[in-house]
Amino acid sequence: MTDKDLIVLAADKDMQSALTGLLRTRRLALGIRTVTFDILVHAQHDPACARQGVSFLQNYSRDYRHGLLVFDHEGCGRESTSPEALQRELNRGFLNSTWGERAKAVVIDPELEAWVWSQSPHVATVTGWAGRSPSLRDWLVSRDLLKCGQAKPDRPKEALHAALREAGVARSASVYEQLAEKVSVRNCVDRSFGELKAALRLWFPAGDEGG
Repeated sequence: MTDKDLIVLAADKDMQSALTGLLRTRRLALGIRTVTFDILVHAQHDPACARQGVSFLQNYSRDYRHGLLVFDHEGCGRESTSPEALQRELNRGFLNSTWGERAKAVVIDPELEAWVWSQSPHVATVTGWAGRSPSLRDWLVSRDLLKCGQAKPDRPKEALHAALREAGVARSASVYEQLAEKVSVRNCVDRSFGELKAALRLWFPAGDEGG
């Protein structure tokens, strides 16, 4: 078995960048030890992750201590199944494979950008809205992309892309990495992100540098 801790199959480069930022720089905030990892991107994105993710990662079960399968529910082709039910189904697949309990699926509802939106000022900074008037959240409300008092937009990807476009910031995977490196993980109440943190803390508890 390799010395590496974790193999991740992600649906796209944005997700790869976000997870890289989290695992590389947010160890203390996540409450985990240093983790050695590789993140692969499936060329056929969310639908392939939903259909073939477990069998794809099966090829790596002897080479890594743990595995993660991460993709968006929206656009995966399995939207008729709830994110929670789909995640349970995939986790049963891992249990019945050589991974056993060493691998988990995380199905994001509806999409990765749900992890981004919080009250953190870093969201405005990374998206080019620092010092602008109206503020980012006020602008989102004015464009019906966010309801007053709502923690995050119902259409998080649409809202993020619109905000970047309005601020003249190019949409790229590096934006997701910057957000992951800076935005507080404590304020993210998203179910799927909570499950990601729980799995990482179980597998790689802080202070357990021996692996």
